[in-house]
Amino acid sequence: MRRLARVALLCLGCAVCSLLYGLSQLALSLEQEPGGGRERQAREPVTPGARRQAGSAGRGEAGTGRYDYMKTHPSEKMHLAVVACGERLEETVTMLRSAIIFSIKPLHFHIFAEDQLHESFKDILEEFPYEGKVNYTLYPITFPSESAAEWKKLFKPCASQRLFLPLILKNVDSLLYVDTDILFLRPVDDIWSFLRKFNSTQIAAMAPEHEEPRIGWYNRFARHPYYGVTGINSGVMLMNMTRIRRKYFKNDMTPVRLQWGEILMPLLKKYKLNITWGDQDLLNIMFFHNPESLYVFPCQWNYRPDHCIYGSNCKAAEEEGIFILHGNRGVYHDDKQPTFRAVYEAIKNYSFGDDLVHSLLQPLERELQKTTHTYCGRVYKVFIKQLTKSIRDLYARRSKGR
Repeated sequence: MRRLARVALLCLGCAVCSLLYGLSQLALSLEQEPGGGRERQAREPVTPGARRQAGSAGRGEAGTGRYDYMKTHPSEKMHLAVVACGERLEETVTMLRSAIIFSIKPLHFHIFAEDQLHESFKDILEEFPYEGKVNYTLYPITFPSESAAEWKKLFKPCASQRLFLPLILKNVDSLLYVDTDILFLRPVDDIWSFLRKFNSTQIAAMAPEHEEPRIGWYNRFARHPYYGVTGINSGVMLMNMTRIRRKYFKNDMTPVRLQWGEILMPLLKKYKLNITWGDQDLLNIMFFHNPESLYVFPCQWNYRPDHCIYGSNCKAAEEEGIFILHGNRGVYHDDKQPTFRAVYEAIKNYSFGDDLVHSLLQPLERELQKTTHTYCGRVYKVFIKQLTKSIRDLYARRSKGR
């Protein structure tokens, strides 16, 4: 009996030890959960933003959720590219200023410029009050070595650089390319949001070249294929560059589909004598053969003189105002279209930090009222309708943030 009692006592002791060991392991595992202790946070690499969130994660369930979200969904950064050559420094800087004023999410500018412009860009951009939301990278102008001279001379100097952005910016998933003569009258965030509207086949978004076929250029004069009824304008081009790099494009040169880097030079060789607007014409040809790949956004996202110099023909802008102003034809720098020049001068001369209503909106409206003798001036209110809303929304966000 004594022997049986000893065996039973020994078994009971082993069971108690096992139970204690199990409880200790359970406690240790709970400590290592996100928000429950420091060991996992120290081992796992996280972005700076996520690490700041992790510091408060242990305070409760909500903190843990934010930490997990930041690890898998870092703060989205919008990438904007521009190509500047010749006398385009001031115009480019004014475009960048307009992007900074209203945008909400962080911006990264990819600036492709001739070497002699780099120092000037650095000097100006370093003076901008970024408030931590803007970064930039300067790049030289680069084309494929075997045909660099030919690409550089195509249409305006360096304009065809945009065609090679998916091949140069290999680590950038999505990008908004704009010409230097673009002005943002609402946050970049809003056009960036079109990326979420792409269906499974769409790789880029652009606006039509014209709304009114009777004054359209492509449908009246083009000697090459073009997209849709009136063609597309490439001055504002939103790109899912990951999809662009992966896609094989249908074409009229070979039955074999070609990738982006393979199709550009053959297209140029075939249509060189037939294109007028350089790289924009090549994009029209590409999307003519691959129409399922293009998302078309409305004209107020790329509002140009053609939308008002022959009478107002962008109905969306009449209703909602202009979202992105495109001053092609050099209208920011001459007196032919004073409405466009007035907007450009107002943004160029605005000082960061000044009151937007008194320093930008009201002086601009006074200048626009002087332009009513022109066709564009007769609809000058479309030039400030969205701008007024953007300023109101900006001040509302600032009030909430206090």
